[in-house]
Amino acid sequence: MATLAPTVTVRLADYADAADAARVVALLDSYARDPMGGGKPLSEDVRERLVPGLAAHSSAFSLLAFAGDEALGLANCITGFSTFAARPLVNIHDMAVLPEARGKGVGRALMLAVEAEARTRGACKITLEVLSGNDTAKGLYAALGYGDYALDPQAGTALFWEKKL
Repeated sequence: MATLAPTVTVRLADYADAADAARVVALLDSYARDPMGGGKPLSEDVRERLVPGLAAHSSAFSLLAFAGDEALGLANCITGFSTFAARPLVNIHDMAVLPEARGKGVGRALMLAVEAEARTRGACKITLEVLSGNDTAKGLYAALGYGDYALDPQAGTALFWEKKL
């Protein structure tokens, strides 16, 4: 059984704060280097543009998870709009936990903090993507109530597709 991290606290990142900006970049880079994040470090160009780009989008927010002063996890989120509910929605675009902190409650703390922030913003739902082979993440998300959805069961469940530009 995994040892739980010391008390995990989660707070909004301040994109204007140099320390928080560095944390966002470092945590996302750690995730990018992981096989579940593509297995390659962020390019220098992305590292330089990431936080200014997030800050330029009023719909973006990031949550940082800490044990003491050490940043262990990150959730980058984008607020969108649900036309069927006529309310905001929150998409978790990135969920990153340092490898040494996995299995210790950091991801769960981040997910609960995202939910609290989404409720504060009046969101009707939270969306996310997860790789089909990421059983650990899928287990956490399912335990917290996430899953496939269908508008009409005969039409099947929703799929996430992309076209890179």
